Amino acid sequence: MPSLFKTPVSALSGVGPKRAEQFEKLGISSVGELIQFYPRAYEDWSEVTPIADITEEGTYCVKAVVGSAVSNTMLAGGRFICKTTVYDDTGTVKLVFFNNKYISQMLAYGAEYFFYGKITFDSYGSQMVAPAFSPARQGPHIHPVYRSTAGLNSKTIEGAVQKSLKMLPETVGDPLPEGIRKKFDLCGLRKAIEDIHFPKTTADLEYARRRLVTEELVVLNLGMRSLRDHSRTLSGVKIHEDFSAQFEELLPFELTGAQKRAIADCVNDMLSKPSQMNRLVQGDVGSGKTAVAASVCFTVIKNGFQAAFMAPTEILAAQHYETFQKLLEGTGVTVGLLTGSLRESDKKRVRSGLADGTIQLVIGTHALITDKTEFNNLGLAVTDEQHRFGVAQRAKLLSKGDNPHLLVMSATPIPRTLGLIIFGDLDISVIDELPPNRKPVRTVLLPASGRGRIYKFIREEVSRGRQAYIVCPLVEEGELEGVASAEEYAAELMLKYFPDIPVGVVHGKLKPAEKDAVMDGFARNEYKILVATTVIEVGVDVPNASVMLIENAERFGLSQLHQLRGRVGRGDAQSFCVMISDRMNQVTRQRLEVMCSTNDGFKIADEDLKMRGPGDFFGERQHGLPQLAIADFADTKSLELSQKIADEIMFRYKDLRSDELRLLNAEIDRLFSRGGHNTMN
Repeated sequence: MPSLFKTPVSALSGVGPKRAEQFEKLGISSVGELIQFYPRAYEDWSEVTPIADITEEGTYCVKAVVGSAVSNTMLAGGRFICKTTVYDDTGTVKLVFFNNKYISQMLAYGAEYFFYGKITFDSYGSQMVAPAFSPARQGPHIHPVYRSTAGLNSKTIEGAVQKSLKMLPETVGDPLPEGIRKKFDLCGLRKAIEDIHFPKTTADLEYARRRLVTEELVVLNLGMRSLRDHSRTLSGVKIHEDFSAQFEELLPFELTGAQKRAIADCVNDMLSKPSQMNRLVQGDVGSGKTAVAASVCFTVIKNGFQAAFMAPTEILAAQHYETFQKLLEGTGVTVGLLTGSLRESDKKRVRSGLADGTIQLVIGTHALITDKTEFNNLGLAVTDEQHRFGVAQRAKLLSKGDNPHLLVMSATPIPRTLGLIIFGDLDISVIDELPPNRKPVRTVLLPASGRGRIYKFIREEVSRGRQAYIVCPLVEEGELEGVASAEEYAAELMLKYFPDIPVGVVHGKLKPAEKDAVMDGFARNEYKILVATTVIEVGVDVPNASVMLIENAERFGLSQLHQLRGRVGRGDAQSFCVMISDRMNQVTRQRLEVMCSTNDGFKIADEDLKMRGPGDFFGERQHGLPQLAIADFADTKSLELSQKIADEIMFRYKDLRSDELRLLNAEIDRLFSRGGHNTMN
């Protein structure tokens, strides 16, 4: 089929230059792309209903004879209406069409057709408005419905697809080897293509969809593995000894089993592989990722190299700096802090220490990747909150050394099946357990009428010396009717409800220095209540905060709500999260109640993936993956199956470039060329 991707869609009869432009709007320029333009839905014309059995309004398929000539009636404004009556052995129904002057030529009196459409009732009886139809001689079938555009409707696309399928060669080269197809019960490519467009039965359709979805996810999976393999380079950082046990003795607490496994994964990467470590440590809020990073830094430093830890905000960098200083006190490891707001003399001192090697560990922000910052022998780069840093920023930090090792940390729980694809260029370690002393945050969902009770509860918590977050979804005044901005909300709280309690406000429109000043004031307990937007999603650690109130909770995704909830529950006191919403349908309520039922970020991520797809994890179409034609990331069964098949292919063929996988490689290159990726060069 590869040659059909080089055949322009204009090669099809009936597709001239103008129609080709319309196809281009749908992303279709070749016959091959048209064949891979799969239906968005199907109409089941195989379920034929006798006319007399239709007693309720709804969508039906009837097999009936045209019983009268089509009549045309002009309406005001040059519009017209076409009517006719059709019948079967049980009764009659009226057909109505609007502004289609060709209907009288398309429907022959006395001929039998399948009609598919919505039937309504009025005082004159039943009628079917603007039904789709086809001659009865074609037999009952499942009818494809395609995504359309102005001037190009589904029926026209269907006709073009029928013509394109006739151009398929007798034997279609299959990207999936026959042995793989047999083992995993997948049909051949030609049958899958024909049945996805024009299935005879629902079973045929499901079998075809399973094959095509699985293939696309296998192609994506193998392509991401190829990206990962090509990102591996020989590292100039040779680690010879594991110091993680020595580091563990420094800790005032016991590491969890999951933390120990993550540390071992990192150390084994550095000890046993000639290439640089590229590992993602993914753990829920409060699972102890910082201790893992500190241990890995300690081993690298004790082997004679430097380590750099890049945080997304200055406040977080300062907090990590204090944590690392305490942990490594008395070990001989010198820790430095490098952020943009430091005095120039302090920056110069830290940069000098990095250049001559007297500072072995530096915690910082983007200041670490400026041209002025040079290292003596950088052995490890750690980035905190992976989704806050782009690939280019990560690469800039790595360029400061001789292919140093890379450790990426993320507190955004992502289902494992999806993570294996999304982070295909990284090996993954999951910290899937919390320290035993962590108390689960109690979470409730309330209507707006319960707000007064919550304010009273916040006041009680503040009187006990605690602090509270209140999160608003928007910043701009009047951006959405009925939703207060953070500024408006804070003003009302200060004037009306908490005039005697210090209230801070922070949102994305503040200058970084202003934002940091408020967050720092909250961390030092100067503000008892912090009104904020989601800028606190990755924020300062305030163990004293025990209440999180989230307004308009329906406007947040589950994973984002879970991240916000993670701002509380970091101290010894029992903590609470209250979600307020008055705009809930059944689906929204079901989604928010997931938050009340569990504190497990990975369970929440699974539910979020099922309900919303991957956009909520990475921003809509921002996750950097190629655009898929038929697969759906929310389909966890297919994701798991594709992972097994990808593993089997690598086990059987060892090298993706083997001749037996030539067609599969072509599909990988084609899929990744859509997103600007280059996997195989």
